[in-house]
Amino acid sequence: MSTIDRPPITPQQYEVLHGGGAEAAEIARQRLSRRRFLRRSMLAIWGLSTAASVGGALYMLYPGLSTGFGGQQTVGSKADFPAEIPAQSKLNEKGVFRVPAARAYIVHLSKDTKFLLNEQNLADQLDAETFVRDKDGTYWVALYQRCVHLGCTVPFRDDCASFKCPCHGSHYNVDGEFIDGPAPRSLDRFQMSFNGDQVVVNTGAINDKVPHPDATTLLIPAPTVACSAGG
Repeated sequence: MSTIDRPPITPQQYEVLHGGGAEAAEIARQRLSRRRFLRRSMLAIWGLSTAASVGGALYMLYPGLSTGFGGQQTVGSKADFPAEIPAQSKLNEKGVFRVPAARAYIVHLSKDTKFLLNEQNLADQLDAETFVRDKDGTYWVALYQRCVHLGCTVPFRDDCASFKCPCHGSHYNVDGEFIDGPAPRSLDRFQMSFNGDQVVVNTGAINDKVPHPDATTLLIPAPTVACSAGG
């Protein structure tokens, strides 16, 4: 058995082994104290590491428990986000609204929006792109503000009624669908819902699977106004 593996001896045992005396007893007491301190320190470090690991795992598995980014956020009431048709949307006035805390754009399209699809095809595509149809006939979607090319924040441009990335020119329609540029897909979307009249965005539930649209999936036409990266 190594010295490290030997159990600590008591002051009384130390006196027996080394001839006794107050000095021997004090040495033994200090030895016991150091061992207890080291043992307790190691247990505390292990406990903190375990708690941090479990906490991180729970956060990843259950992001909805958080109310910050990565969880559910109540971003306002429905009245805070007036609906509009795509071509007449104006940032933070009607149709498109940026919510910095959620790192999202809330897009609220009028019931008069002219879609290129209809009936079941339209319903299926809206579902695939994480749209929510409200009881008043309007359409909602929460877009992640991050460009899917290299992660730049994409501004909405009133002058061309669309999103245009200033970094590399990726271009997205008002509903987040890809128009042109190097982006590999359409903008990502967050899950959203309503709690009575309140608009709730779940930033822990993201749809990053919306591909470039084609003739069978395109929801609305691209704007006809040119949109340069420089504004």
